[in-house]
This record gives sequence, structure tokens and C-alpha cells, in this order.
Amino acid sequence: MAEKYAIGIDFGTESGRAVLVSLEDGTEVADHVTSFPHGVMSEQLPQGTQLGLEWALQHPDDYIEVIRRSIPAVLEQSKVRPEDIIGLGIDFTACTMLPIDEDGIPLCFDPELAAHPHSWVKLWKHHAAQKEATLLNEIAEQRGEAFLPRYGGKISSEWMIAKIWQILNEDPDMYNRADQFVEATDWVVSQLTGCLMRNSCTAGYKAIWHKQDTYPSKEFFKSLDPRFEYLAETKLRGEVVELGTKAGGLSEEMAEITGLKSGTAVAVGNVDAHAAVPAMGVVSPGKMVMAMGTSICHMVLGTEEKYVEGMCGVVEDGIIPGFYGYEAGQSAVGDIFAWFVDEGVPGYVLEAAEKDGLNVHQWLENRAINYAPGETGLLALDWWNGNRSVLVDTELSGLLVGATLQTKPEEIYRALLESTAFGTRKIVDAFHQNGVSVDELYACGGLPQKNRLLMQIYADVTNRKIKIADSFQTPALGAAMFGAVAAGSGKGGYDSIVDSASQMGRINEEVIEPIPEHVEIYEQLYQEYNRLHDYFGRGENDVMKRLKTLKSGAKPQAELNM
Repeated sequence: MAEKYAIGIDFGTESGRAVLVSLEDGTEVADHVTSFPHGVMSEQLPQGTQLGLEWALQHPDDYIEVIRRSIPAVLEQSKVRPEDIIGLGIDFTACTMLPIDEDGIPLCFDPELAAHPHSWVKLWKHHAAQKEATLLNEIAEQRGEAFLPRYGGKISSEWMIAKIWQILNEDPDMYNRADQFVEATDWVVSQLTGCLMRNSCTAGYKAIWHKQDTYPSKEFFKSLDPRFEYLAETKLRGEVVELGTKAGGLSEEMAEITGLKSGTAVAVGNVDAHAAVPAMGVVSPGKMVMAMGTSICHMVLGTEEKYVEGMCGVVEDGIIPGFYGYEAGQSAVGDIFAWFVDEGVPGYVLEAAEKDGLNVHQWLENRAINYAPGETGLLALDWWNGNRSVLVDTELSGLLVGATLQTKPEEIYRALLESTAFGTRKIVDAFHQNGVSVDELYACGGLPQKNRLLMQIYADVTNRKIKIADSFQTPALGAAMFGAVAAGSGKGGYDSIVDSASQMGRINEEVIEPIPEHVEIYEQLYQEYNRLHDYFGRGENDVMKRLKTLKSGAKPQAELNM
């Protein structure tokens, strides 16, 4: 029998990447990236409508553009015959959601609605629904809702219900026009197959769905707003199925666009970070996978449902069918380092990096590595895009302590690296102290293979060894693996993701070990981090929130001068 393949498509924040992989061992045969033509819309719509603070929208056709361009590209690169590609899977940033009409068409595609911000896709980092999230949490706590502890005590403004509620509050006409609100990953699968299914991963982690209890009660939704009473039965309706389920076969139309065979098995949608877990061969408890890029998603498997402060959720079958999947996260990591490089370094650093033939990150890392733990005298909080775990508060902001007139850019860079490691340590401790074992760390994504200093700091701060993904495209590899499961062994694929992981999951042989003397010093710094964390994050000093309030109420100086 000819060798069989699957395609995984990883939809990120700025682009989508298609990867063609061998089902024999997970080898990546070809890959192609398509940048989203409209990128992230945070200031205005294509028609010019201005957006408010903390908005982050996208154009749904950008996702289809990835399919139009990247799948034909990997076929051309690889010369693999379409009939030997038996499965297709996708993963997405989440919660990335959109309103659709009765025909499954995004409302923003209607020219009469395109000037309305709430007709568009709300990206995962759309934080403008914080007011709704805060009130939702207050009401749920007052009512003693059983679902709240499953999400660490707080529902995020990034998630489905808060975003829908924002639409209802700010544009009730758009809410009424929406036949359903769906995750972008489920919508794209529906465009590939003609069949809309909701996957258990996004439904469980982002829309308060539970395998035994389904959605929260009508009474709860009515307590938020009487118009919300039948939300679950109407605008969130639809079958919720476990990962690896075949959503359908590739439609004739999409086969013509992509060059694949019609009827090719397409798996239900998935979340980017969660798809990475089996791609690293992790299919058992005690191993935390960190998907490290602009942000970090932390995932660990368990055999029972436990409650952990600030976790993003515990979902049965949420990552690997047969296990409880736990998720936590940091809402900015690589984004913090990028912000500092783009906005915070002096001109001489740019010139020196160019002279040395390095990018600025490499130049800073090469100098930051020469400092011992504690030598910079700096400590930072990693909240430059709010806090996802364990505080679940998007209104928090960044902090740097200890800077002097002698502080150098590379010292600040190192402090920022360390701050994100302390944020991960906080999450690891929360899980471990609540009976969810975290014995070793696995890292994948854009950062681990780019920044060795960062990974050593993480090992030292957490006092745990770290294994690094062998694949550069781990989520896409995982998505392809689920595509192979959707196809099944009868077609040359696999009957379970565990079987697939045993053959296709890959990690590097090298293991990053903690350095004992570094562990000791970082333990002291972590205790200082904890003091700052609780002082600014648990209500003793809400200066960060007061500053945001002043900012949002201030009139631009240009207006005052008119």
C-alpha cells in the first residue's frame, strides 16, 4: 500500500499554516504559510468604522484564503498524490467566535451589516467584554452555580458567553439577526464539509459546556438577561462531539479549490494548543504541555475532575478522549518580548544587532545570558496583556521593579523572560497543590527552539526538566493526527489519537535540566514575585485598574487643542 498522509492547518493570530505529514512517523513533508490579508482589526473595520478600546476582530474570508493558497502549495511542494492524502484536520486560536445566519454565512458578509463591528469575528484576544464577564462571574457566584469551580472560579472575557452578551448589550439587532454563534474552527470545518458540528474542546473550555450537564441552565442565562433565557437551545444549539470525530467528507467545491479528493475525511475543529499535546506524544497524566508563542497555554491530563484556582477549565474529553483535560494560560509571553524589542530598546541596540548580523531578540539574549539569576536587580510582573491564570483579570497590567539609571536593555529583557517563567511557576504550583500532578514539562511553539536562555530559566524557576518538541509546527501536526483518526485505520489512518501519538508524536532527545544553584536563587525571587502578584492582583492595591479607568475617560490632547 502506498504511504498515506494527512494535512493539518494551524490558524494563528496573524496567519494560517498548512502542514502535510506522513502517517508513518509524523514527518513533515511540506508546509506553507498564508498571512491573513486583513490581519487583526483593533482600530477600525475595512469600511472605516472606528473600534473601541480592547477590540480585536478578524475577517472570516482570511481563513478561507489560507485554504485556497496553502493546501495547493503543499501539494505542489510535495508532489504527493491527492488520493494518498486521507485526512484533514484544523486547529484555531480560541475563543475566536462569529455570528452566522441560517445558511451559515457570517453576518459581516452582508454589505448592509459590514459597518457594524458586532457582525465580525471576535478574535481570542478581544477583551472588550470584560464588563459582561465581571457581572457574569458575580451572578454565577451569588447563585452558587456548579460550573464556576470548573473554570477556576472565573469565566474570562475572552470566552464565548461574555462575547455574546456584549453583542446583546451593545447591538441587540445583530444578536437577533444571528442564527447561531460559533467558534471559527467549527465554522471553517463547516465550509470544508457542509456540516456544522461543535467540538468538545472549544465548547467545554470556552462556552461553559459540560459532557454530563451540557450548558448552564435556562434560569442562569435568564438571570443575566431575560433575552438570554433560551441561548443554549437556540443560538448555541448543535451536536457537541469529541475530538477526532469525522465531521464529514471534503465537499466537491472545496476539492476543486484545494486539489484534494472530494470525500477526504475532515475532523471536527480543535484548539491550537490542545492539538499540540498528542503531537508531543503526551497521552498520560503528570506531564504539562506548554504551547509557547505570543501567549502560553498550559495543558495537563488527569483521571478525575478537580478544581484549581484560575484554571481555564477542566473538560472531560477536552484534549484526549478518555481523560479530563486541564488548561491554564498566560495571555502574553512572546508578545511581551516583542513589545520591548519594538518599543523599548534604544537605537544603538538596533545598530549593534544589525552589525552583528543578528535580530534584536538574539542580540539581547546573547547579552542577557551573561547575567546570573538575581544579578540584574530587576523583577517584573508578566501582566502586559492582563492575567489569564490564576487571577483571570484582563484589567491588570505590567510592572517592572528595581530599575536604575544604570539598567541596560538586556537586563530588562532578562527580567521580562524571568517574569513569564514566574507566571508559569504560579500555574504549576496551583495545579500541583490541588492534586493535579505536574512532574515534568513539555514545550512546543515558536519560542522553545528560538530562545535557549528562556527555556533554561523556565527549568530553573519551576525546578522541573523540560522536553522540547521535535516539530516546529506542533499544533498543525496534532491537527493532522486528528485528521488521520477521522479517516480511521481502514483508510490507512488510526482508530484513536493514542494510537496515532505512539507513531507520530515526536520530541527532541535533548532534555533541559534545572541548575541547582539557579533553582535556589530563583526560589527567593519567586517569593518576591508572589508578594507583588498578590499585592497588585488580589485587591490590596488596585492602582492598575484605576489607571485604566483614568485612561479610558481621558480626552486626547489633540481634541482639547481644537
